[in-house]
Amino acid sequence: MHKLDDGRALAQHKFKYYDLVMVATCVIIVCSNIIGAGKVATIAGFSFGAGILFFPLSYVLGDVLTEVYGYARARRVIWAGFASALFAAAMAAFITAIPPDASWNSDLGGISMQQAFALNFGQVPRIIFASVLAIWAGEMANAFVMAKMKVQSAGKALYQRTIGSTMVGQAVDTLIFYPLAFWGVWSSDLIIKVMLTNYLLKVGWEVLLTPFTYLVVNRLKRSEGVDVYDKDTHFTPFSIKS
Repeated sequence: MHKLDDGRALAQHKFKYYDLVMVATCVIIVCSNIIGAGKVATIAGFSFGAGILFFPLSYVLGDVLTEVYGYARARRVIWAGFASALFAAAMAAFITAIPPDASWNSDLGGISMQQAFALNFGQVPRIIFASVLAIWAGEMANAFVMAKMKVQSAGKALYQRTIGSTMVGQAVDTLIFYPLAFWGVWSSDLIIKVMLTNYLLKVGWEVLLTPFTYLVVNRLKRSEGVDVYDKDTHFTPFSIKS
């Protein structure tokens, strides 16, 4: 494994598993956005957004991407996840809106099939906007902090980078999503409670998954044969260049 901190050499390097990590990240983002964003669950007296159980995996993969492939490639994946979430939301909205066939729209006991479908997939534009904006901003913040900390620490103490970047990224995500999506719909007390609980759970997930992160990072670095440092990277988030 050799250190790679030159942008031109990095652009020419052929990675083996980058595309697979990109696909996994996009799948997690889309599923979390469609399935888990709008439900509040309670376990042992703690209220939290149900998506919290799976969405933090996207931050774990974000850490893996930045650590193994560098900020520019992580940024490209974030944009891909952003576009995937937008397409999934648009598709759900369109399919929900088109008129149902009468033979399909049967009564389910006080509610029609169309109404049940709309309850599951008919997300309001406000939630969609808040979700994709929060995902994009939070993931970008996570990747930026992760890359900067790696250069400053000379690649030491991976756990400090993964936890530190997640604390920043998840804070950005949480502060954007819940107020934009639910202010005026949920009570302010519930919003604050869910925000705080979700943030602590997200960071807690990152801590618990640290051994898994180490395992994946080390195996990917050995397979790819390089250790990437973002010394001359242009850190604008408004680019898809890798």
